Amino acid sequence: MANAKVIQAKQEAVDAVTAKLRGSATTVVADYRGLNVAQATELRKQLREAGVEFQVLKNTLLRRATAAAELTELDEVLTGPTAIAFSAEDAVAPAKILNDFAKKNEALKLKGAVVEGRVVSVDQIKALAELPSREGLLSMLLSVLQAPVRNFALAVKAVAEKEEQGA
Repeated sequence: MANAKVIQAKQEAVDAVTAKLRGSATTVVADYRGLNVAQATELRKQLREAGVEFQVLKNTLLRRATAAAELTELDEVLTGPTAIAFSAEDAVAPAKILNDFAKKNEALKLKGAVVEGRVVSVDQIKALAELPSREGLLSMLLSVLQAPVRNFALAVKAVAEKEEQGA
């Protein structure tokens, strides 16, 4: 019979992963098999700098956590070695970093993800990764909002210059 302390520790681990699944904006699941130590260290560094938590977890623990978080659609990708990246704040960062790293290192393979509580496919992760950052999107929005005001100001200036030349 299993030790009660071991069972309790495993249940606490499942509860922690469940909380991360529920609380993260984006969770990306990847197969890291074939990465060497230097590559894995570089990947972890990039993720840490972006505020993304990266863990290697057992599939049985993950399956229990996905069942508790009601994300059982993710279970079909939980085969083989599994690494998981959680981001509570930036929905694009884990997808972008892992996708870019996978392009440079063929050993890393994206398996699936949870975005805003919905399980998404690898193609959808890649599409999300291609989006500009939040700051980039905000700057695009700002430039679109400024354009009419800028054009109006230029038109008023042109009219004023024309009247000065006529006077």
